[in-house]
Amino acid sequence: MIRIAPMGRALAVVAATSLALTACGGGSDTAAPASPTAASSSAAAPAAKGDGKLTLGTLLPQTGSLAFLGPPEFAGVDLAIKEINEAGGVLGKDVEKIHTDSGDTTTNIASQSVDSLLAQQADAIIGAASSSVSESVIDKITGAGVVHFSPANTSDKFTTIADKGLYFRTSPPDKLQGRVLGDLVVADGNDTVGIMAMQDSYGTGLADQVAKTVQDSGAEVVERVDYDPKAADFSADVAKLKAKNPKGIVLIGFEETAKVIGELIKQGLPADKHKWYMVDGNTSNTNYIKMPKGTLKGVKGTIPGAAAPDEFQKKLLEVNPDLEDFSYAPESYDAANLLALAAEAAKSDAGTDVAAKLVEVSKGGEKCKDFKACNELLKAGKDIDYDGVSGPVEFNDAGDPAVATIGIYQYGDDNKYATKALEYRTGNIAG
Repeated sequence: MIRIAPMGRALAVVAATSLALTACGGGSDTAAPASPTAASSSAAAPAAKGDGKLTLGTLLPQTGSLAFLGPPEFAGVDLAIKEINEAGGVLGKDVEKIHTDSGDTTTNIASQSVDSLLAQQADAIIGAASSSVSESVIDKITGAGVVHFSPANTSDKFTTIADKGLYFRTSPPDKLQGRVLGDLVVADGNDTVGIMAMQDSYGTGLADQVAKTVQDSGAEVVERVDYDPKAADFSADVAKLKAKNPKGIVLIGFEETAKVIGELIKQGLPADKHKWYMVDGNTSNTNYIKMPKGTLKGVKGTIPGAAAPDEFQKKLLEVNPDLEDFSYAPESYDAANLLALAAEAAKSDAGTDVAAKLVEVSKGGEKCKDFKACNELLKAGKDIDYDGVSGPVEFNDAGDPAVATIGIYQYGDDNKYATKALEYRTGNIAG
């Protein structure tokens, strides 16, 4: 259940200028793995022996429908590993990284990449960005006793998926983003709403949450279309929306959203007459810049995650000077740091040992905000509570962050959204 309310109720709202988040609270301190829940298979992961060197593989989009998310995610991992190794590494050795491409669900790239990473004895795999891609390889990863840690998966399915206790994520389930987006749509005065969502675990799950929130708030979802993202033409789908003439239109998808937008305009449903809303999968600063000026002016989108502090952005740009946005860079950075700290706490790089310590290093101990400071506490025999750049992570037993933040962004005349959010909304998620 979400412990977050719409605007006007008990929803925590953080000003766009604020970079601070409420620190995560305490929790039980245990060296044992998280208690088995619906998220864990009854079958334990195979015991994997570490070789004394932490190897982090990445399964992130270099190609495919979410390729625009790849650069900030790779940069986040690279920055974390750079800082970790500068601080002495893990278990006395430099952390090794192996980058691979996740592609998307139209290819077999992810499966091939996972095979390569497992062959190279990766102890943990950071990725994928796409929930559907992660779902397609989670059995292969966790079945090998390797930690599967995504910085960007938001599908609600992962809260209860069979994962042998080895799946974690720093991004919140879509029930939170759906609640925030639904609240926003209604608060903006839209009493009739249309939803176009890509038909996969991400799209339909997020659409369900948005629709529920809109309806619970007293507005009406007059039309919902779950479409095939691989379709060559979206005219019939958009025609269904046009027939109902909704005030607000929610677009849930990936790069194919550019085609959907073209059809919306063609059929007389532009953003200056119907308020458009997007989500993390299609709120992009690269997909729409070739469209006529002002096409997306005023359009709002939601992206999970707290503000990336200015100093953090500067460090990312030193790693990759070509970065155009920072989506999921904080979550990727925190994923690498948490894995490294869990390995230090476990005194082992074996995947099952690392997983057993991830909950512990994320909450309940002495607060610290970077690998060096946290590791010094560990070496002094203290329990730690890593508070990351993406916010207070604090894992619950399902491997989800118990506290999360959603940013609300807005597009300007240049068809790019301002990387400084209009506002941030923080909520608790019960495990």
